[in-house]
Amino acid sequence: MPDNDPREYSLHIPNDLRAVTVSRRTLRLILTMHGLITLVDVAELLATELVSNAVRHTKGPAALRVRWSPPGTLRLGAWDADPEPPEPPVPLERVADTEGGRGLALVRACADVWGWQPLSSGGSRGKYVWCELGTTAGPRPHALA
Repeated sequence: MPDNDPREYSLHIPNDLRAVTVSRRTLRLILTMHGLITLVDVAELLATELVSNAVRHTKGPAALRVRWSPPGTLRLGAWDADPEPPEPPVPLERVADTEGGRGLALVRACADVWGWQPLSSGGSRGKYVWCELGTTAGPRPHALA
């Protein structure tokens, strides 16, 4: 991927918790094959949180989207069939005190930027939750520190 052409991969997944592991391993393979091994650990954590939210909190199928845009932005996103916005992330220091919200708190702490948008296509509605990592940025803060 680190060349001058954008690259994009989509992995459509069923509503099954095993899809989280499939997504994580597929992402590792994509990044390794495109020379982005330095992003693998953080990208896997972020994709795991995005995909597990899509699978755990909805009843329909989902998808993982991986997009590399030169000169150095990796965008990870999860689509799901629920049009409701995601719960706002709690501050990372309060994650241990809450039942949920850990996933997006980690995304907010580890990604350069994140967001969500409603989607509709052919009468179907849903949402896309995404985050970005820059390959030219310095070291990232440890999410659990």
